[in-house]
Amino acid sequence: KRVELGRALALKPKILLLDEPMAGMNLEEKEDMARYIIDINEEWGVTVLLIEHDMGVVMDISHRVSVLDFGTKIAEGEPMEVANDPHVIRAYIGEEDDFLREMEAKLQ
Repeated sequence: KRVELGRALALKPKILLLDEPMAGMNLEEKEDMARYIIDINEEWGVTVLLIEHDMGVVMDISHRVSVLDFGTKIAEGEPMEVANDPHVIRAYIGEEDDFLREMEAKLQ
């Protein structure tokens, strides 16, 4: 994964899209990759768009978070704001949510 990241950086991008870069990694590898991602942003000035299901990693390294539920954006903002959003909590804990039902009805 680090080699893939290095190859992408060799092109000197302004924005880097990473699709689940930590899939299949153990905790130590995830911590290393998170540090690389932070360094890419802070030291190289590259904007990183991260798609990741490990919410701990997302909340630790992100400046801004968007949450999708079945393809519909249900929240966006700073990590703690999004983590405390009732729609996000309901979507990931599994409780029923009128907001989500209304969005599903609009899509049908």
